Amino acid sequence: MSAITDLSNNIWILLIAVTLILPWFQKTYLNNSRKNVLSQLSKSRKTNIITMIHRQETMSLLGIPVARYIDLEDSEAVLRAIRLTPEDQDIDVILHTPGGLALAAEQIAFALKAHKGKTTVIVPHYAMSGGTLIALAADEILMDPHAVLGPVDPQLGNQNGSYAAASILRAVERKKPDDLDDSTLYLAEESKMAIDQMKETVRKLLKDKYDESTVNRIVENLVSGKYTHDYPITAEATCDLLGKCAVTKIPNEVYQLMNLYTMAKPQRTGIEFVPRVRSDTP
Repeated sequence: MSAITDLSNNIWILLIAVTLILPWFQKTYLNNSRKNVLSQLSKSRKTNIITMIHRQETMSLLGIPVARYIDLEDSEAVLRAIRLTPEDQDIDVILHTPGGLALAAEQIAFALKAHKGKTTVIVPHYAMSGGTLIALAADEILMDPHAVLGPVDPQLGNQNGSYAAASILRAVERKKPDDLDDSTLYLAEESKMAIDQMKETVRKLLKDKYDESTVNRIVENLVSGKYTHDYPITAEATCDLLGKCAVTKIPNEVYQLMNLYTMAKPQRTGIEFVPRVRSDTP
């Protein structure tokens, strides 16, 4: 009986050890695989590669998925990477993000714009909101043909929720001043300032790339509330909007890299893919 108990205890100890050690091995393997792909991409493109890939990973925090978005920690890291890159060295930024804090996105955008070497933002899937702002700062945007950007119109909120600044202004315009409470008027004033500031930011990022009428057209499309904040601006629409600055082709290594960033979520569907090799013989 004692031997059986000892065996059972040893099995439990082994299971616990494997449970604790396996995530570390998985994380180490992923990190090394990512470094190898990034090294290959850097050599082939002769650029310094910076990644900003916001996905949930099961190993983020004790196996609990952690939502990611552009924050001040990201801006500190990216600014440091840009600062450590030689001035004449080209930079590629691989960008995959739902957006995030406007302050952080603007810091990254202006640091990227100030870099003297050629800057390229590569979007394999999506770069929404603040991600689009960063993309606008680059000399060139490479997008998968089915990737999307998004509007950069400001979003404001209070305890009742978050709203598009442009929608707040439109709602206020439809009412008489006497029908509005002070908090709504304050929110409307903040909305106007936020839109004006974002328009000025986008103009500063684009003024040396396009003539004034083109810059105004881009600002109208991206900042003025023409679309909802989550509206997908396709690669084709981006090329129409930005002209030669946008290209619908990205290096194969970027797809390989994205496969090494796993999304932590329950298996909700049976989606699988087995590539078939075409044969020239019947």
